[in-house]
Amino acid sequence: MAERAFSATRLPGFATVAIVVFLALYAPIITLVVFSFNDANSVAVWGGLSWRWYQVAWENTLVKEAAVRSLIIATSAALIATTVATMAALGTTRRAAFRGQTAIYVIINQPLMVPEIVTAVALLIFFAWIKVATGYQGLGYLIAAHSAFCIPFAYLPIRARLEGMDLSLETAAADLYATPWQAFRRVTLPLLAPGIIAGAMLAFVISLDDVVITEFVKSGGQDTLPTYMLGQIRRAVTPDVNAISTALLALTVILLTAFFLLTRKRD
Repeated sequence: MAERAFSATRLPGFATVAIVVFLALYAPIITLVVFSFNDANSVAVWGGLSWRWYQVAWENTLVKEAAVRSLIIATSAALIATTVATMAALGTTRRAAFRGQTAIYVIINQPLMVPEIVTAVALLIFFAWIKVATGYQGLGYLIAAHSAFCIPFAYLPIRARLEGMDLSLETAAADLYATPWQAFRRVTLPLLAPGIIAGAMLAFVISLDDVVITEFVKSGGQDTLPTYMLGQIRRAVTPDVNAISTALLALTVILLTAFFLLTRKRD
């Protein structure tokens, strides 16, 4: 009689552990979403269903300004990070192996390995020097900081897509007298597009949700939505924070679902 292959699902207590883990992960999030529809003035006492706090958040000028600022920074950072990540992925995959290739890969992914607080402090010192030298205090610093931090998040799905692509199509284009630019524009880029879009969406979500780097780099009056919420919680926790958090959660889930659909394996 043939032995059955090992499966973790048959281990004793697997179902119980799985349920406990899922409850620990999602129970607080579900509670947040439910209480965002709470009609009471308390974040912990239920007072009936209502859209009241969504309306309060929508009518709050500071929330609107922070939301628009967050979208501008996240969109700009995603575009810059994806462009740089695409060039880096092409440079490290569409050529023969070379000395130092692993070191370059490590350098590109450095923000993933170093604690975010270290990156934030380094950016604070670097940009403080530039601010003193130039006198410029605009959003450019936040966009540059978010772009640098988001590059590895965009790089990984783009590189994975390139490594899974068949080189024979590009070789065939070259055999048909296509220039390197024509082969890239008509063959490589269309095949790479799902990876680029996935990398851009992942970079956008990371930038939109970032607090640590934003808190260290931003100047006065440059709150993003996450840092605005952090400031509100420091003063007083009001139910409109639940509504704002739920809206951010919904946007993040939509983008991550699209990211999964674009990067999943197809036959």
